[in-house]
This record gives sequence, C-alpha cells and structure tokens, in this order.
Amino acid sequence: MRVKDFEQNKKYICERNMLMKNYRLIVTAIIAIGIILIGTSNPATNFYKTTNLIGNGINQNQDLKDESHKNNSKDKKIEDNKIENNQRNDNKEKKEVEKKFLICIDPGHQEKGNSSLEPIGPDSPNKKAKVSSGATGVATKKPEYILNLEASTVLKHILEGKGYEVIMTRETNNVDISNAQRAILANDKNADMVIRIHGDSIDNSSKTGASILIPEEGGKYTQAIFDKSDKCASLVSKKMKDAGINVNGIFQRGDLTGFNWSKVPVILIEMGFLSNYNEDLMLSNPDYQRKLMQSVADGVEEYLNTK
Repeated sequence: MRVKDFEQNKKYICERNMLMKNYRLIVTAIIAIGIILIGTSNPATNFYKTTNLIGNGINQNQDLKDESHKNNSKDKKIEDNKIENNQRNDNKEKKEVEKKFLICIDPGHQEKGNSSLEPIGPDSPNKKAKVSSGATGVATKKPEYILNLEASTVLKHILEGKGYEVIMTRETNNVDISNAQRAILANDKNADMVIRIHGDSIDNSSKTGASILIPEEGGKYTQAIFDKSDKCASLVSKKMKDAGINVNGIFQRGDLTGFNWSKVPVILIEMGFLSNYNEDLMLSNPDYQRKLMQSVADGVEEYLNTK
C-alpha cells in the first residue's frame, strides 16, 4: 500500500470512530430522555398518585360524613329534647285540665227580697222565705247584698287567678233567685265547692268577728256533703286566722235552705258584723276585703289540692 493511501485510510477510520462515538452519545441521551419521559408518565406512578388523591378524598369525605353524623346526632338530640319537653308540657297541661275544679260563688241576698215561701229541703213540709235583701251597715248604710257582691267579685278574681273555673249565682243586684235555686244551679253544674258570702248582723253592737257555717252532720239532707264541707271550712278557718282575721268558729246549721238543697260541698262565710260600727267600715275597705277573700281562696285551694 502506498503511503498516500495509508494516510487516507487512517483518516477515514478516525472519522468513522468519531461518528460512532457521537452516535452512541446521541443514542444514550435519547434513551435517558425517554426514560425520564416514561418515568413521569409511568402508570404505576400515576396510579400511586391517583391512589393518594383518592385516599385523601375518601378521608376528607369520611371526615365530612363523621362531622355530618355528629351534627345530625346533635340535631336529633335537640329534636328529641324538644319532643320530650313538648310531651312533658302536654302531660302537664292534660293533668291541669283533668284537675281543673269548678267553684260556685253565691253572693247572698239580692236587691229586692222575695217573701214567697219555698221548702227548706226537697219534699220538706217546713218552708221559709225564698230570699231577703239582708242587713244594712250601721256605719256605711250599705245594704248587705251590695257588700256581698263586692266581696264575691274579689273572690272570683282571686280564684280565677289560681286557675280555677268560677261561676256566680248572680253578678248583679237586681235579680230574683231563691236560695233553693242557687243551690240547684251549683248541683246542675256539678261544682266541686260552693262558697256562700254573707255579712252578719245582731242586736248586740259589740259583737265582732267572722264565722263559718256548714251543713249539719247528721242532717236529713246534708249527711253526704258534711265531711267535705267541714274539711274545707277547717282549712279556710286556719287561713283566716293566719291572716290575722278574728274567727268566732265553725257552726253547723240544719235550717238553711241553701245547705239542704245542695248536693255538693258548701260553706257559708259570715264576713263580720254590719251591726258593729268599726267592723262595718272595715268590711267595705277594699284592702280588708282582699285580705279576707284571699284567705278564703287559699283555704279552698288547699282543700281542692287534697281531693
């Protein structure tokens, strides 16, 4: 081989080797880039990332569910408490309705008396005047029938304030209702208690104090109502004394038409003596009237609470 040819051949081999080296470098670079690209889009990697995202989402969703459950539980508890409170209130109201008592107040007498006679008891041969206008105050000159209605109206308001149902045999003075008719009214309404309000009077002007009248214990017409009437009278008497009111006592009467016709417990309050100057003035005093009627109402309330 000639020297010239040898040199050319050597140059060719060097150039070829250089090209091969560059080719390998380029291929290696391409492979590396491919690996990087493939790595970033590797399904396993994406699955891992996706799994993490889903897991985080599930956890967050579970947290929301847990929080929602807590809120729902709290709301349910509040709702349950409301229902329980409503049921308790309903039961309380039902109990109050079941225990609501009816009280009949009879303001004694009326503007014009009726002297016609009526039996003092069912089928009784004994008769008395149907009703009178009552006594008159020595100091105030106020007729008893007016005083009785004044005090009865005060008593009505106090009892209604305590939650009782109250009926009156009269609410005006110009009426004509006999003593028997007043008792029959309370019977027809099936009253739990009748309270008759009167003022007392006597020839002895020094006599003072309240009295409570009740049906006769062994009376022909009143035996069935004596015990309850007596119990109520005892409680009223105690309340009156506690209030500082002078009480002369509890007295049984078998001659009163309003008692003998009654089929329900009944008491009669003689508030005091209109025949005594000072007591007559006191009975017309609104403050004393309220104190007196408050003690009556408190005694009746205690009686009804023990029924």
